[in-house]
Amino acid sequence: MILTDETASPPAAPLLDLELIRKYSVAAPRYTSYPPATKFTLPGEASELQDAIADDNRPGAGPLSLYFHLPFCESQCWYCGCSTIITRNRESASDYVDVLEREVQLVAARIDRHRPVTQIHLGGGTPTFLPPEELARMGMLIHGNFFPDRNCEFGVEIDPRRLTRDHVEALRVIGANRASIGVQDTNPQVQLAIHRWQPPELNAQAVAWLRDAGFNSVNVDLIYGLPLQTAETFAQTIDDVLAISPDRLSVFSYAHVPWLKPAQRIFESRQQLPTPEEKLAMWAVAHDKLTAAGYVDIGLDHFARPGDELAVAQGNGTLHRNFQGYSTAAGTSLYGFGVTSISSTIDSYRQNFKGLDEWRHAIAAGQLPIERGLILTDEDQRRRTIIMRIMCDRKIDYRSMSSLLGVDITSHYAPEIADLEDLEADGLILRTPRGIEVTPRGVPLLRIVAMRFDATFTPGTSRHSQTI
Repeated sequence: MILTDETASPPAAPLLDLELIRKYSVAAPRYTSYPPATKFTLPGEASELQDAIADDNRPGAGPLSLYFHLPFCESQCWYCGCSTIITRNRESASDYVDVLEREVQLVAARIDRHRPVTQIHLGGGTPTFLPPEELARMGMLIHGNFFPDRNCEFGVEIDPRRLTRDHVEALRVIGANRASIGVQDTNPQVQLAIHRWQPPELNAQAVAWLRDAGFNSVNVDLIYGLPLQTAETFAQTIDDVLAISPDRLSVFSYAHVPWLKPAQRIFESRQQLPTPEEKLAMWAVAHDKLTAAGYVDIGLDHFARPGDELAVAQGNGTLHRNFQGYSTAAGTSLYGFGVTSISSTIDSYRQNFKGLDEWRHAIAAGQLPIERGLILTDEDQRRRTIIMRIMCDRKIDYRSMSSLLGVDITSHYAPEIADLEDLEADGLILRTPRGIEVTPRGVPLLRIVAMRFDATFTPGTSRHSQTI
């Protein structure tokens, strides 16, 4: 479907330079936070992390964003980098919600529960692993402890292979109004290679049910760089997805991290992974097809209809990036619940235990199930702002950034700005007396530009995914 909006002009198509891709294809953070989660060092019992919650709930505190991690899946998708628990036992979901309820009560006792909630997200795993009656319990848990704003964005991740109409109706009743559908790829050979069989008819059925139920936004998740993918097959995947007319698309680069996710090692043994150059060609195909269809390139991996909130936020400079990717939730405090979930305030991060038993035991003892965290220094917060604006706006204006940070950016960060010389020489950025701007050639390497302002990064020692 072709979208039209006279006020929207998509960014120029990326310029492919394979030599540059080879040069800059290195491991780097995705900058859903700064410092990255790999730098969280404080133990969970650190008093500073408890104090950060109290500081975040002083009079006049802003709105809340809530994230609930529901980790269960029926089967293992071999590419998956999420924190999941593989089981077919639906009673596990009921037991998990029991513990989740106690965690929410522990947190709610420490915060101003009357702060409006402007965003809610159910992630996983597969939230729709929960039977409809357990989703109803989730709704009572949320509405019984918090105050969602009347215009709250309430999103949920959905697996069309396990979805029923009853799931959709239960989600709508509890207030969900946005859905993100995991598709990844529509090619049968690719689906078999990644252990995720999902005929396109299931995707169309899921979207039809969601539209009929009144969901006002549907996102589709795709991944490029999977085994057996080519630019040609991925082009067909894009066409298949455009046929169901999503409001947004998340087109992620496959993150190959076998040291964290051992299931991914099967791809290495079969030698089926595409090269960085082939991955870039897939990304270019996706960019060209989606922008030609009228979608706006939001950033690293997101596309949206011109009138979508993400596109509007990008246009007015309020786009935000958090642990769920690009977002409109700037200025909110994020409170995460469930195993592995991450919470953030203006000057802190804290992450729950990754192990189910550790998470349960902490809550049973009446303790917040925090495994580790970080208190941000003033310098961390300044660098976070710079990196955020590079990732969201693809540019830095020296005057406005200096005013925002309270320092002269050109002198305070003179070494970092000077370190951009090679990126400028390679055509990835433009530097002027007024600021820095990422060029179309530099867009695929946006993380490389942001990385130059990362004081925590040491080349050659990273355990992050590759930039391409």
